[in-house]
Amino acid sequence: MKFRDRVARFMYGRYGVDQLGKALLWVYLGLLLLGIFVDLFQILAIALVVWMFFRIFSKNIQKRYAENQKYLQLTGKVKNWFGLQKKKLADRKTHRYRTCPHCKATLRLPNKKGKHTVCCPKCRKDFEVKI
Repeated sequence: MKFRDRVARFMYGRYGVDQLGKALLWVYLGLLLLGIFVDLFQILAIALVVWMFFRIFSKNIQKRYAENQKYLQLTGKVKNWFGLQKKKLADRKTHRYRTCPHCKATLRLPNKKGKHTVCCPKCRKDFEVKI
């Protein structure tokens, strides 16, 4: 039996690596580098790698999946915020971004000076905006 087949047989039914596992790996590498200067970071890095391997070899797939979804939920908000800031910076000469006072949706409006009545596409309510 080839080594690859033995590994495949061992990993059958296990969770494996997901986005949270990859993030834990990057944090582990960062702690390992910081551990050169402070011993506490080495201890944290060892604890983190144990947790990472526990998640990879776990057979409780539903629980690991739920952990990954929670991680994606938390990081998704941060990624969306940075993405919006990037769009605002790119559109700064041609558009303005305003928030709907009713549903808090972010609207991209053309850069036309003065007061305008805007209809929110999400909640369909009108409101005044000054640009």
